[in-house]
Amino acid sequence: MEIPEKHPQEIEVWYIIPAIRKELVVALKEKGNSQKKIADLLNLTESAVSQYTKSKRGREVVFSKELKDFIADAAGRVVDKTSAYRELQRIVQHVKKTKTICQIHMGMEEGLEGCDICFMKE
Repeated sequence: MEIPEKHPQEIEVWYIIPAIRKELVVALKEKGNSQKKIADLLNLTESAVSQYTKSKRGREVVFSKELKDFIADAAGRVVDKTSAYRELQRIVQHVKKTKTICQIHMGMEEGLEGCDICFMKE
């Protein structure tokens, strides 16, 4: 196994979180929310919401249908007044627990098969 060029935390911050936000925006838009309401719910600017809607942000990672459904459920809870931050954390934990982060990382760098950096045992 090669040493990864990008740390798992970089993958999370640069690729996964923007992709999660994009999917949250898409799900909230599909539920009939305005751009302004989505911005307020997710604590984003309206221009950021627009960029997510137009796939100018968060487009580097494509999630599975199952993860998109998980995010859509989280969007429903955000509309019902659950903290967007709490839901984002729940989604990120799910991405780690299901090792989706590993699949994404392996898709970006070669030689990471069998990598256990994110899940090292002490």
